[in-house]
Amino acid sequence: MADSIMSKAATMEIPINSNGDTGSLPEDDSLEQVSRDLQQVMVSGPNLNETSIVSGGYGGPAGGIIPTSSIKGPAVRFNPEYLDRRRAPAAGPGSTNHNTNSSEEVTRGVAVEKLDSVKKWGINTYKCTKQMFSERFGRGSRTVDLELEAQIDVLRDTKSKYENILRLATALTSHFQSMVQTQQALGDTFTDLSQKSPELQDEFGYNAETQKLLCKNGESLLGAINFFVSSVDTLVNKTMEDTLMTIKLYENARLEFDAYRSDLEELSLGPRDAAAMVRIEMAQHEYQVHRDKYERLRSDVTIKLKFLEENKVKVMHKQLLLFHNAISAYFAGNQQQLEQTLIQFNVKLKPPGSDKPSWLEEQ
Repeated sequence: MADSIMSKAATMEIPINSNGDTGSLPEDDSLEQVSRDLQQVMVSGPNLNETSIVSGGYGGPAGGIIPTSSIKGPAVRFNPEYLDRRRAPAAGPGSTNHNTNSSEEVTRGVAVEKLDSVKKWGINTYKCTKQMFSERFGRGSRTVDLELEAQIDVLRDTKSKYENILRLATALTSHFQSMVQTQQALGDTFTDLSQKSPELQDEFGYNAETQKLLCKNGESLLGAINFFVSSVDTLVNKTMEDTLMTIKLYENARLEFDAYRSDLEELSLGPRDAAAMVRIEMAQHEYQVHRDKYERLRSDVTIKLKFLEENKVKVMHKQLLLFHNAISAYFAGNQQQLEQTLIQFNVKLKPPGSDKPSWLEEQ
C-alpha cells in the first residue's frame, strides 16, 4: 500500500504553462490527502482490491490509472508462512565453516586414534618377536610354571588320543550302519522269496525273521554308538577346545610379559638420567599391566583344567559303560538287556526314515 501511495504521489498531475513554468500547486490539499491515506493504511491495513496500477507517465491522462478490481485473475491471499521464511535468518558462511571444521576435527580424531593403535600394535609385535627369537636361540629367559606346563602337555596328549577314539568310533558307526542296511535288504529279499517259492517258504521265512530281528537290534546298537560319538565329540571339540583357546591366550600373555620384563631389565642396566628415568617409569607401568594379565590368565587356565578333568571323568565314565553294555548285549543276542541299556542311559532312537528330508525340504 505504501508503494501505491508513493506511486500515486509521483504520478499526480503537475500543470505546466506554455512557457514551461510550473503553476501553483494546491500544497495543502495534497498533504492532507497523503496524511489521510497513511492513517487509513495504519488503521485498516492494505486493501489489494482498491489499489491502482499506473500505466501512464507524467502528465498522462486520468484514464491511465487502472483499478486492479477490473483485472481478471486469481485472488491474492496472505500466507503467514512466507513471512516466517523471510524472517528466518539464512545460514551464513560462518555456520558452514563451523560445520566443516567440526567434521574435520572428528575425522582427524579418528585417524589419530587409529594411528596410535597401529603404533602400539607395532611396538608390541616387535618386542614379542624379539623375545621369541631370543628364547629360541637361547639368549633370553622365559617364565616357566612347571606344574601348569605339565598339565597342559597332558591335556594336549589326551585330546589327541580322544580324537583318535572319535575317529574310530565314527568309522565303526559307518560300517555297522552299512551292515544293518544290508541285513534289512536281505530280510526283505527272503520275505519276497518265501512268498514266491512254496517249496522253500518255511526256510526263507525263518531267515527273513532272523535278519529283521538283527536289523532291529542293530538299529538299537547304532543309537547307543551314535550317542557315544556325540558325547565324545562335544567333549573333544567344544570343552577341550575351549580350554586350549584359553591356554593359547595364556601363552601369548606369557610371551608379552617376558618381552616387557626383558625390556625393563635392559633399561634398568643403562644410565639414570632424566630421560632414562621417564622411559624406565613407562616400562615399569607396561610391565605391571602385562604381569597382571599374565597372572589372571594363568589363574583362568588352572581353574579350567581342574573343571575339565572332573567333567572328562564324569562324561567318559557314563559313555564307556554305555558302550560296553550295548556292545555286549548285542553280540550276546540279548535283546532285552540291550533295550534296558538304552533306557538306563536315556538313549532315544530315531524313528525309521527320520534322517531323510521331508517333502517340503526337498522342494
